[in-house]
Amino acid sequence: MNEMTTELHKFLFDGLPVRGMLVRLTDSWQEVLRRRDASETFEEPVRQLLGEMAAAGVLMQSNIQFNGAVVLQIFGDGPVKVAVAEVQPDLGFRATAKVVGELPSTDSGHLPLDVMVNVGGEGRCAITLDPQNRMPGQQPYQGVVPLHGDKREPLLQLSEVLEHYMLQSEQLDTKLILAANDSIAAGLLIQRLPMEGTGNLAGGQRSDEDEIGLNEAYNRIAYLAATLTREELLTLDADTILRRLFWEEDIIRFDPMKGLEGPHFACTCSRERVGTMLRNLGREEVESILTEQAQIDVGCEFCGEHYRFDAVDAAELFTETTDHPPGSKSLQ
Repeated sequence: MNEMTTELHKFLFDGLPVRGMLVRLTDSWQEVLRRRDASETFEEPVRQLLGEMAAAGVLMQSNIQFNGAVVLQIFGDGPVKVAVAEVQPDLGFRATAKVVGELPSTDSGHLPLDVMVNVGGEGRCAITLDPQNRMPGQQPYQGVVPLHGDKREPLLQLSEVLEHYMLQSEQLDTKLILAANDSIAAGLLIQRLPMEGTGNLAGGQRSDEDEIGLNEAYNRIAYLAATLTREELLTLDADTILRRLFWEEDIIRFDPMKGLEGPHFACTCSRERVGTMLRNLGREEVESILTEQAQIDVGCEFCGEHYRFDAVDAAELFTETTDHPPGSKSLQ
């Protein structure tokens, strides 16, 4: 296996209305799991789902180039109540899940969505675009689709759900291949470009809906992409993958995005945000918690960071004076 690093590759098919992206989250994805291990370890099927969601979120953010957070959510009535991946404009990402029941055993480490999330058939996928600098009264844009197709057939894989979502929201054909394990989360996106008009997930209108499913160039390339196996996506480097899949195509490749300019783990939690949350609870509620527990320990569900507030810290939250000594903080 070749040495791998977290990177995002963008490319175009010369002369064809087709674009592609390939993302490989390695050390950044391992950092997400390492931080979770410090507090709560997810079972392997949940880790795989979150890895696929992180890779998909990076691809979607890169695809629409939105100046705000792209939040991908899968939720339902299964053992996994909700799974979330969030990607910022600089491709900083984080992911977490809330598990409320036991998952069935599996030899492969993988479980379909109808077993993990969509047991009762009422599961949903939501994509939220939250602008970085909201105007007064501006609300995030959110699109929601069920975890089934147009004929109510269950969609068992995250890639199927997102392909369906992209077709409905953008009216553009999309092929998505996703895979994840404890070492890497990866994804390949192939999408037909609009022949004319503009639009994106934030609600723009396309003017070439008649092209859906009919473009021969896209169909050929999507077919080739679909031959990529999970094992190949997880073990082969980007150059090898693209060469094996599209060796007969003329590809225009852009410089890969790496390091802080590419996908990277980042959490937006802070002691200040936790302090604001506690202030919103009110002095009486905070003092009641301190009476019972002596200190308040708030852990971030995304990164495992712990913020601790004792009686002195809490008193400072409700004091107007700004000249305070720093409070206590610890990692667990």
